[in-house]
Amino acid sequence: MKARPHVTLSDVARTANVSLATASRVLNGTTNVRGDLRDRVVSAASELAYTPNAHAQALAGGSHHTVGVICHDVGDPYFAAIAGGAMRVANDNDLLVMLANTFRDPGREVAYVSTLRAQRASAILLIGSAFEDRAWERAMAAELEPYRRGGGQVAAVSRHRGLKIDTVQPENRAGAAALAKALFGLGHRKFAVLAGPRKLSTVVDRLSGFTDELASHGVKLREQDIVEDAFTRDGGYSAMSRVLAGKKLPTCVFAVTDVMAIGAMTAVREAGLSVPGDISIAGFDDIPVVRDLTPALTTVALPLEELGERAMEMAIKGSTGTRARVVRMAGEVVLRGSTAPPHQR
Repeated sequence: MKARPHVTLSDVARTANVSLATASRVLNGTTNVRGDLRDRVVSAASELAYTPNAHAQALAGGSHHTVGVICHDVGDPYFAAIAGGAMRVANDNDLLVMLANTFRDPGREVAYVSTLRAQRASAILLIGSAFEDRAWERAMAAELEPYRRGGGQVAAVSRHRGLKIDTVQPENRAGAAALAKALFGLGHRKFAVLAGPRKLSTVVDRLSGFTDELASHGVKLREQDIVEDAFTRDGGYSAMSRVLAGKKLPTCVFAVTDVMAIGAMTAVREAGLSVPGDISIAGFDDIPVVRDLTPALTTVALPLEELGERAMEMAIKGSTGTRARVVRMAGEVVLRGSTAPPHQR
């Protein structure tokens, strides 16, 4: 039979007289299918000149030179810096970049991966925290596994343990622990934490690293000492406002991202208080702008652009083994003017 343009999986399923799911399982090779059904699907695909592995053929023929970069919020300087590093490597390798912004919506992230699969991007880079959500994990794996079998390459920045993909992981837990130790060393004993949603692995890792380290020094944070809000500047402002409304103020506040810390500093100033005179504030990431604040922000400095560069290199070069590769990149505590010993207040 002469090949027809735009032959779909539905055409194959209809010709083979099987369900769409059965046709998909046969052509993706994701599970065992009864022999006679498999034969019918393969025969129908051949008759219709359907190409289940068109992705791999496109890569082998060198017809596509596009990579997809999916991040949570490109307007956030943290993601912008990482994406900038990734795009620099892509440019050096003569690759075009399609940039997608999920706004931390897990469903949107899966949808973007599906779209990039359909467009036969040669590689996909995920920038941002994994979601502590098994449904998201299953849906993402269902998109990425056939994509990788078809020749696509995948890498991520941040922890994505359940997906078994190559990752560049900032040492979020260890960095937060080191920050807690440094702030304890300044003499602080009364803390509050401004946290993003705990459905994000980055929040979980930074929060647990900070609180566990304090606990090892005899400082145990209560649940009311941890204020959860949006992972944004406005979220930091809102969370800090709730802290300031409390009866007893902490001497030091840790915001799990610099952008939240920026919002927190504004809330303190608007309340007629000073940083660090009344409350010390620390963040995490070391986005460029925090060095120019007054006072400059204490934080955990990550090599943001290098995170993106290494991840993109992993994505476009691909893995030669069967196990996912993990590159860990440490942060460094940088004490600046936003924190001071409490007795100097």
